[in-house]
Amino acid sequence: MDLPQLEDLPDPSGKRVLLRADFNVPITDGHIDDDLRIRAALPTIKWLQERGATVTACTHLGRPKGKKDPRFGVAPVRERLNELAPGVELLMNLRFDPGEEGNDAAFVDKLVEGQDLYVDDAFGAAHRAHASIVGPPSRLPSAAGRCLAREVEVLSTLLEKPERPFVAVLGGSKVSDKLAVIDALLKSVDTLVIGGGMCFTFLKALGHDVGDSLLQADQVDACKRLLDSGRRILIPTDVVALGPGGEIGNPDAGGEVKTFGQDIPAGWKGLDIGPGTAAAFADEVTGGGTVLWNGPMGVFEDPRFAAGTRAVAEALADAEGFTVIGGGDSASAIAAFGLADRIDHVSTGGGASLEYIEKGDLPGLAALREAAARG
Repeated sequence: MDLPQLEDLPDPSGKRVLLRADFNVPITDGHIDDDLRIRAALPTIKWLQERGATVTACTHLGRPKGKKDPRFGVAPVRERLNELAPGVELLMNLRFDPGEEGNDAAFVDKLVEGQDLYVDDAFGAAHRAHASIVGPPSRLPSAAGRCLAREVEVLSTLLEKPERPFVAVLGGSKVSDKLAVIDALLKSVDTLVIGGGMCFTFLKALGHDVGDSLLQADQVDACKRLLDSGRRILIPTDVVALGPGGEIGNPDAGGEVKTFGQDIPAGWKGLDIGPGTAAAFADEVTGGGTVLWNGPMGVFEDPRFAAGTRAVAEALADAEGFTVIGGGDSASAIAAFGLADRIDHVSTGGGASLEYIEKGDLPGLAALREAAARG
């Protein structure tokens, strides 16, 4: 991608550096549940501080929609950042100001005032043409941070020269959310594995009954097209379902849990891949030269429907090939199962990872390259 690197910046000694980080971490009752995104910025911060720079970080947190909202205050993030990287100032939540999402020039001016250099290490926000992402590179000498540069390097390699066989495992709820990504991946993968709620639209496309499972009827034809593409696409051969009267996340509410084949009776809701499918998917993963996983295989937050996601996660951890987690719920799952340190690359991106796979570029990356071209 020819992104400007930290080494391409003017000497940062004695300079003030605006660091756009992605500290959009999960917080419950004022406590951070997972600080992965904060820790991901530490190599960049350390590099800058060791060279005498004063670092001011900025981030978004949640979706306060341009207004100050105490639910999205960055105090817990500031506290954790101070523990991990003392001396780094953290501005208030960028999205408290409507100028952030509106890419307002006056807001950009306010951000860069008093700053000498800009570093973008927020890969998870690089697909947004927001003020803090695309504005500062037009005003200051700019570079990609270590986290952002690594994300782009991994995803580029994944798409351009993966070790074979290249296996992509996609889950999540909606086919419509992943359709463009599936089209892009089918150009390079050897096998595409489909699980999660989106699998039921594929099953419907093959003529199966899906009961009360999640179904996007308007995507059935798109799934038929994909299945008829001649590419190797695996879908579940068995499904774990919850019977009438049951509640997701509440085992005490009753409702029978049963495994079915590819047809699910009326009144039943498929919520995980079955044991046969889990074993087959795991075999594909362990045999992959390169494996990308994005999206859980079921509602793993409910222990009754976590087995499929766990099986894929454990297979990924055991795989000898190069393994990549595409952020989002998959990253949460791999962390919940205690397997994150056995994965080669856990993306901080989520939506940005998928959009990069789909489009091959992102607004934040383009802004950095344009800054470098201007010199």
